[in-house]
Amino acid sequence: MEAEGLGWLLVPLHQLVSWGAAGAMVFGGVVPYIPQYRDIRRTQNAEGFSTYVCLVLLVANILRILFWFGRHFESPLLWQSVVMILTMLLMLKLCTEVRVANELNLKRRVFSAADNKDGEVRVPLGRSFLDFDPHHFWHWSSFADYVQCVLAFTGVAGYITYLSIDSALFVETLGFLAVLTEAMLGVPQLYRNHRHQSTEGMSIKMVLMWTSGDTFKTAYFLLNAAPLQFSVCGLLQVLVDLAILGQAYVFTRYPLKPAPHAAHPASAKAL
Repeated sequence: MEAEGLGWLLVPLHQLVSWGAAGAMVFGGVVPYIPQYRDIRRTQNAEGFSTYVCLVLLVANILRILFWFGRHFESPLLWQSVVMILTMLLMLKLCTEVRVANELNLKRRVFSAADNKDGEVRVPLGRSFLDFDPHHFWHWSSFADYVQCVLAFTGVAGYITYLSIDSALFVETLGFLAVLTEAMLGVPQLYRNHRHQSTEGMSIKMVLMWTSGDTFKTAYFLLNAAPLQFSVCGLLQVLVDLAILGQAYVFTRYPLKPAPHAAHPASAKAL
């Protein structure tokens, strides 16, 4: 009798927990980037954040959406991809504007020091996606170039998926590539930290949120019987997060060399 009496409470409570978990999956992935976004806006310096993180997440989530057309998975995972793509575009927009503003201010200081009589400010040479220069890939001078690249990749990948959607092997491979690419999310940041032997400019809060979010996400995959690719690559992603946290500990406690201090031009316009 007591169990039946509590039924009216347990059913909506279970539904509420399910909605909460789904909401955490959709929006939880963007939370780690809030402190990093705020740090970049505050310091007007984006050197500590690898924009290749944005590239990895854009590719991974575009492939995941295409995978959904071949094998429907839970809707929260699909909406998570849409929200993450929008978030990464916002991060790219901020980083690009800050980097271009800093380059322009550096150019101004160079000409001021040289006592340039005509007072002309020469803008640094622009780099465009349509130049198709591999040396400047993902280091373009305008946010529009990144949007063009994303649209081009989406168009090509979407067309190939449309032609091969009936192949089970292709669909499963597409899903594996999507989650494997996302599992490599932290690798650009890991490499950047190793190359500079420093984690200066990287938000520790962001990495801690990565770790907690990826742990929750992997548990969600396991409990909801998501495709095997999701669970395996989720575990790999947690390991990469832990490696970055290990770098932060080692480089802070046992610095091998003085950490580089990038200039923060006071005259840069706040976004």
